[in-house]
Amino acid sequence: MASLQEQLLKAGMVDKKKAKQLNQEKRKQVKQAKGTGQVLVDEGKEAAKRALADKAERDRELNRQRQAEADKKAIQAQIIQLITLNKIDRKNGEIAYQFTDGKKIKKLYVDALLQTQLIKGVIALVKLKDGYELVPAIIADKIKQRDDSAVLVHNTQSASDVVAEDDPYAAYQIPDDLMW
Repeated sequence: MASLQEQLLKAGMVDKKKAKQLNQEKRKQVKQAKGTGQVLVDEGKEAAKRALADKAERDRELNRQRQAEADKKAIQAQIIQLITLNKIDRKNGEIAYQFTDGKKIKKLYVDALLQTQLIKGVIALVKLKDGYELVPAIIADKIKQRDDSAVLVHNTQSASDVVAEDDPYAAYQIPDDLMW
């Protein structure tokens, strides 16, 4: 079997002079590459490698975004589960407890016991989708670890709440029925 060059010569598509010239150019390129120590670089292969590297980087970024979305959904599902399993029943609420949700003032009806527990920080008020629920303070802490914005009211007793010895108003009690 003859080489492609010989076949083209026999068919008359290429003359001997043109074939000789192509061979010389090919030898010059190989010799130059060997003489300088450079390797002949196939630009097509390099472009393909770059395209593969770019595609791999885009795929990694998409996977990272998908993982972040999945983590966010899992956290929201955990919060919903914590609230629904531990919510406190407030059916017989007659006292309006007012609180803020963002820039809006909202109202939730509770009974006297729940009101005092909310004030003392025994229970907390959390947001569940479009509604509000009461949960124990321990559950509110767990929810706060996952999403701080879900806990709307969680009172804690701070050092300033403790009556100081030299407080001139220590003898005056704040009425329990004081509403704002």
